[in-house]
Amino acid sequence: MSINTGRERMPSNESCRSSVVPLSVPHIAGNEWTYVKECLDTGWVSSVGAFVERFERHVASYVGAKYGVATASGTAALHLALQVAGVRPNDEVLVSTLTFIAPANAVRYLGAWPVFIDAEADYWQIDPYRVQTFLEKECVARQGHLYNRASGRRLAAILPVDVIGHPCDMGPIHEVAQKYGLPVVEDATESLGAWYRGQKVGRLSSIACFSFNGNKLVTTGGGGMVVTDDERFAQKVRYLSTQAKDDPIEYIHHEIGYNYRLTNIQAAVGCAQMEHIDEFVAAKRATAERYTARLRGIPGITPAREAVWAKSSFWMYTVLLNPEILSVNRHDVLKQLKGRGIESRPLWQPLHQSRAHSSSHAYGGPVAERIQRQALSLPCSVGLSQSDQDLVTDALIDICQKK
Repeated sequence: MSINTGRERMPSNESCRSSVVPLSVPHIAGNEWTYVKECLDTGWVSSVGAFVERFERHVASYVGAKYGVATASGTAALHLALQVAGVRPNDEVLVSTLTFIAPANAVRYLGAWPVFIDAEADYWQIDPYRVQTFLEKECVARQGHLYNRASGRRLAAILPVDVIGHPCDMGPIHEVAQKYGLPVVEDATESLGAWYRGQKVGRLSSIACFSFNGNKLVTTGGGGMVVTDDERFAQKVRYLSTQAKDDPIEYIHHEIGYNYRLTNIQAAVGCAQMEHIDEFVAAKRATAERYTARLRGIPGITPAREAVWAKSSFWMYTVLLNPEILSVNRHDVLKQLKGRGIESRPLWQPLHQSRAHSSSHAYGGPVAERIQRQALSLPCSVGLSQSDQDLVTDALIDICQKK
């Protein structure tokens, strides 16, 4: 599949990195300019405008949800989703420990506390077995709710994160959540375009969240969305995201709201991006297939895996570098790739190790710690050419095989 990278339209600073293979850059090659110009020509540039509603409908329809509510960021979407799901101050929420910090921060915005659950070793997602054993062995049911024996706090929700484009194993999570009456808020911010057991990610739970940050599969420059089949959830998220206006003419407010709406200009970019989402997913998966084929069998390098029950969007293509086999560690590989003009990055510090969340509890963590020590994400932009893909893999192999 041939895809125009759209770089001829990018600002002149793009030439400053012409010798660099970037990690993940936006793919601007469709109607983005036309739609943004329409916003500027008509003056509809803020959070009210036809493109906002159009973008909400397009994303919701794509994942198979009835409603979509656009937000200013993926973090804002998580904040509102947790709030409408019933998370209250001093509650606890089970959260993946191997993830970007945003979902844990969103829990704290509500005055609640994350409980960090370790990853599973095969696909690096939240471990369903640990979710189950924590709820069954570390909690007690009392007056219709579940409480953490150690902290005494009420368990209010489960927040699994679909890390780097691969879905969590949601079946066992939903099963135990239903058993204990816990809502599941799916953080799908990294996995638009992925599938789980024949269903698109974002359709797996009663409420899910996406991000459209600059490096995501589909971008609006910054932004997010809550998707749901529950009309009450959608109405509440929309209400809270627009400063909780009960009478917008007289400016009457009965609740604390937030300025969390996406702008029409951003939504215009998103609409143009969504017109090509299937091509974007296909390009990401083709890059992953080529990377895996070239890296398979190289001692010390473990390519990303895909479960038989999943179809990953491969938002970030990530490998594990085994320091017991290689003469260089992950940090050295990153530095040497940078020296060759190739951008890469590690995964995030496991959240149970974060000083920002040092007051929160964790259930396990060694698996996430090992993955984080070894993981390195490689360039995977939608428009990445096969020659650049080969440049990346050749450089990685060369660095890792040096004595």
